[in-house]
Amino acid sequence: MKIKPYKKDFDYTYTLGVFETIELLKNRPDLVLRVYIKSNSYKNSGIKIIDDICRTKHIELIESDHTIQKLSKKDNCFALAIIKKYQMTLQEGNHVVLVNPGDMGNMGTIMRTMLGFNYFNLAIIRPGVDIFDPRVLRASMGAIFHLNIEYFDCFDDYLKRYAHHHIFPLMLKGAKNIHQIENDHHFHSLVFGNESSGLPDEYLNYGQSVFIPHSHHIDSLNLSMALGITLAHFSKDDFKEQTVL
Repeated sequence: MKIKPYKKDFDYTYTLGVFETIELLKNRPDLVLRVYIKSNSYKNSGIKIIDDICRTKHIELIESDHTIQKLSKKDNCFALAIIKKYQMTLQEGNHVVLVNPGDMGNMGTIMRTMLGFNYFNLAIIRPGVDIFDPRVLRASMGAIFHLNIEYFDCFDDYLKRYAHHHIFPLMLKGAKNIHQIENDHHFHSLVFGNESSGLPDEYLNYGQSVFIPHSHHIDSLNLSMALGITLAHFSKDDFKEQTVL
């Protein structure tokens, strides 16, 4: 296999970093085609974990500074894995729905935040960011390998399959304050718009539209911040008894 910088039409992608490579090897070793490490990486404690898993799973491990430098622009990238892209489908449960997301870093942060609040299903309404872009994988810190992610051509296609879900579009024009919403533990879908434009007004007609109140000093919240607040609110009953980690 000739190693090239990532393009969307490839049938493979890369993890760029020790932590996300470990998460991949622990959760989806079946996807791994090959692992590369830097020659000066052995002081990193994660490299031994990578080496042990590769030996156990019979995954090829190669020392190659040239390959890592070719694929990663960061000096602190000590390991990478080449992985096959794979198909996922949503499972029943609570969902996050992103309509036309476009920011790589936000997408990875969203995946990590979802995992932190036990949300494992992500629907993306096209057009949307490429979830297999190495920048997304890196920003997710390996969270992507725990999630079910599926693309839909339009929101109505999503609704056809999950019409039984309670739908909560998060909007500046939302009809109800999020603090007035109680989670009735029915399966729900939390819907968020594009980072710059939010959700179109038509989403006011879906389910119960919601807004997050904030001070007049800002005009809106960053998408990943709004999502974190929303997931914390809807999952608060699951974490009430949790003590300090």
